Amino acid sequence: MIIMIAAVAENNALGKNNDLLWHLPNDFKRFKEITSGHYIIMGRKTFESFPKPLPNRTHVIISRQKDYLKEGCIVVENLEKALEICPKNETVFIIGGGEIYKQSIAFADQLDITRVHHSFEADVYFPEIDLNIWKLTTEIFNQKDEKHLYDYTFQTYTRKK
Repeated sequence: MIIMIAAVAENNALGKNNDLLWHLPNDFKRFKEITSGHYIIMGRKTFESFPKPLPNRTHVIISRQKDYLKEGCIVVENLEKALEICPKNETVFIIGGGEIYKQSIAFADQLDITRVHHSFEADVYFPEIDLNIWKLTTEIFNQKDEKHLYDYTFQTYTRKK
């Protein structure tokens, strides 16, 4: 199963200047719980936005730079190669960035979205979720609080058959 996982604003904003636009500790916790023990596929810029590789995950980095290497990570030149090297019987997570999401949505079986209920100025956006293709199957609303500046909803979409 291929799952795209992302935190997305109301206007589909993802980030700006290779950084997140909000800080939602419960979203980080959920991301860690869901992706631990799995392969995670990402673009080079997304990988470089982390202070270090994420523990207990196999990192597959897509980069056009021929000499790009990161210790402990698998580096490939395109999405097709990234998907090929992942075990077929395991869940694989696509974690960004914007260009990788655009390429991956055609291959995904599920979308795990944290919908941040605010619009932001951004330079990277998530692709539109076409409700002719995707069915919203789960929604869990979370109200803003002292640790979360915005209301947000955990949403799961599954591909319609």
